[in-house]
Amino acid sequence: MTTGNSTLAVPDKKTTVVDLYRPLRHYIAVTYGEREAQEAEDDLNAVRRLRLDLEKPIEAVASDLRRDLLLNYYRALASIEPRFPISPDPAHVHSLTFTWFDAFKPSKKVAQTSIHLEKAAVIFNLGAVYSQIALSANRTDAAGLKQACNAFQSAAGAFAYLRDNAAARVSSTGGVTVDLSVECAWMLEKLMLAQAQECFFEKVIGDAKPPTLCSKVARQVGLYYEEAHAALNLPPLNQHFDRSWIAHVQSKAAQFYAEASYRCSLDLHDKEEIAEEICRLRTAINALADAKKYSRGAAPPLLDAVNKLETKMTSNLERAIKENEQVYLMRVPDASSLAALPAASLVKSMPLAEVLDASKEGLFSRLVPDNNTKALSKYTDIVDDIIRMQAEKLQQASEIARVRLKEMDLPDSILALEGSFDLPLDLKEDVEALQIRGGPAGLESELQQLKDLRRVNQELCIEIEELLNKEADEDAHFRSQFGTKWNIPQSSILTKGLQDRLNKFAANIKQAINSDSRIERAVRDNSSLMAILDNKPIESAIPNLARPIMSLDGNEDAIVGALKQSLRQIENLGVQRAGLEDMLKEMKRKDDILPKMMANTGSQEDLFKKEISKYDQICEEIVQNIEEQDQLLLQIQAQNDEFSVVFNLEDYKAAREKSFKQISTAIAKYHEIKENINEGLNFYVTLQDAVTIIKQQCSDFVMTRNIQCREMVENLQRQSNTYPQSAPQSAPPHAEQPRPGYSHLYTSYATPQQTNPYLIPSGQYQPSLQQPNRPTAYPGWRGSYYPPQLQESPSPYPPPNQGSYYRPQ
Repeated sequence: MTTGNSTLAVPDKKTTVVDLYRPLRHYIAVTYGEREAQEAEDDLNAVRRLRLDLEKPIEAVASDLRRDLLLNYYRALASIEPRFPISPDPAHVHSLTFTWFDAFKPSKKVAQTSIHLEKAAVIFNLGAVYSQIALSANRTDAAGLKQACNAFQSAAGAFAYLRDNAAARVSSTGGVTVDLSVECAWMLEKLMLAQAQECFFEKVIGDAKPPTLCSKVARQVGLYYEEAHAALNLPPLNQHFDRSWIAHVQSKAAQFYAEASYRCSLDLHDKEEIAEEICRLRTAINALADAKKYSRGAAPPLLDAVNKLETKMTSNLERAIKENEQVYLMRVPDASSLAALPAASLVKSMPLAEVLDASKEGLFSRLVPDNNTKALSKYTDIVDDIIRMQAEKLQQASEIARVRLKEMDLPDSILALEGSFDLPLDLKEDVEALQIRGGPAGLESELQQLKDLRRVNQELCIEIEELLNKEADEDAHFRSQFGTKWNIPQSSILTKGLQDRLNKFAANIKQAINSDSRIERAVRDNSSLMAILDNKPIESAIPNLARPIMSLDGNEDAIVGALKQSLRQIENLGVQRAGLEDMLKEMKRKDDILPKMMANTGSQEDLFKKEISKYDQICEEIVQNIEEQDQLLLQIQAQNDEFSVVFNLEDYKAAREKSFKQISTAIAKYHEIKENINEGLNFYVTLQDAVTIIKQQCSDFVMTRNIQCREMVENLQRQSNTYPQSAPQSAPPHAEQPRPGYSHLYTSYATPQQTNPYLIPSGQYQPSLQQPNRPTAYPGWRGSYYPPQLQESPSPYPPPNQGSYYRPQ
């Protein structure tokens, strides 16, 4: 992959050595005779030389010579294709296998016994060499800029030809490398057009054209790059190209959007539309920030261009803001209110059909006369026109039938009468999805989950409070017993942070209880509305089209029967049309008149008339089918009018639409309640994680305090000999009752043989209240029970005016 002047050139595909001479000569000798093979020696040698030149290293042949070689070789292949069937079939030229490597990933290759692969690879390399010619052009002068622009357009034409002609054919003969896919050809065409348009942008800038024109040209450059980037991000290209290509294209797209905005801002400044100028410049600078981000890995000239443009725009923005503040005092509009920047394309994919036309080539003319080849092409065009026109008639007739029947509400009204009417697909899928999740009845169990989770959180908070209260009572007891000698920090000071967070948890739970009540109330208030969703199948909730209560003449069955019969007839006509279209395609596939042309000694025009007449019968059948349908639709219209009156169809439609609306309203209400419940469940689960962490902190704190208290008591005993060595004279409250969950650890941690991670020398106690890391299971939660230093990003909940149920305090 080559870059230069901040431009991309496409690399060539590599191939392996192939001997065309021997297989082709052998085929001529076997099929036509040795004399014809000897007469074709010059043509065979010419083709062999072209292939040998194609196999030479790229650097050994100048770009313009390689371009001419590729064009000549492609025309030679076009002459070979109709004369030499190349395939694995032993009766064909089966010993020719073409191997080509992927241009962007040379480790991948494909080999086929098919001339379509060879032609596709040659067209690809033709586009590549055009891009390399463009890259090598000196764009600092007018002649070089024109050469580069024309070469890029020719490269785009080559890739367009590959996409429209060769890519599909080569893929039908077997697997191909990604560079020969339709998607890759489309992307490369857009990339070449972007770079050709970029040449025009350089020209209009160099010619000092008005800013509006420069802006339009630049915007089209960006659009082409955006299209190329979109293709690079989709399979099969998204895992195939080097990151530098993606970075280059993405950065260019952002750069030229900014360039278009900048040129537009110059025009706005001249018109004294300062407010919009400021907005355009800000938008452009933001785009340049993206361009700089994407340009990592791209060519250095690209980053230089971005930086220069940013400097100019920043200066203009400062000037415009100053003028607006001092003179104009205009309100700067929001960027979303600005109209899209206009674009103007000055380039197009250069058609290559003329330069690739092999009709004037003389290769192997003795084997298949040129006039027969041209005549065959003419005949094929005539047949293609017939097929296309008849296919359009068939498709138009089917569409007319569909629209007319839809307007008459058929066959839905007949199905409704038989009780087999189907709900509209979108409603049916929504109802089935929520029924799988339990439907409205399942909301009750989820409400119970809310209650259970709320109870768990409340109990955890109570346990934490009990832990802290017991520790505070113990501290107060020793402080009362030892007086000023008990000089460790007071519990209320050390646990203030924990108590504050506990209070916040309680406030959050209190508010959540109110939200839970609103949800429960919503479930109760809307239970009758949502009850319709419990119908299984849901169609049972839709009213059926009923027969009239009183029959005047008893002919309802006859009316329905006649209408159903007509519908069956029009359905049969549709099936017949599909068969006719398939027959047309099959006839064209088998329509090979080349042998007849080779043997024909009379007029080719007479032969054409005779062969084309094969299609007359099927064309007449198509006309007859369409005429029958037109008459049948008129008949169905009259029958349906009578059916509508007898069965009061208008009232049924109104009742049906009312049911649809009820179901739709019930679905919306169900989803609203379900979302609120899910928000509550997420709230309680996340809160439980946080409360559990705080509980663990409290337990660690209490355990550490207990160890320190025991040491303090032992020190005071040794100093004053007031208490016996075995135990203190006065035990703290609760000492005779082990503390559930942590008091049994006191003895273990006080044992000298063990290393206590919480032990701190007396007089140096600094309890660790380091805040826990945010729970990784809920990375989005930012509830208020976290201290400020943990609130790294905004809450995922919407602001209060958006109607969210759960609001951390």
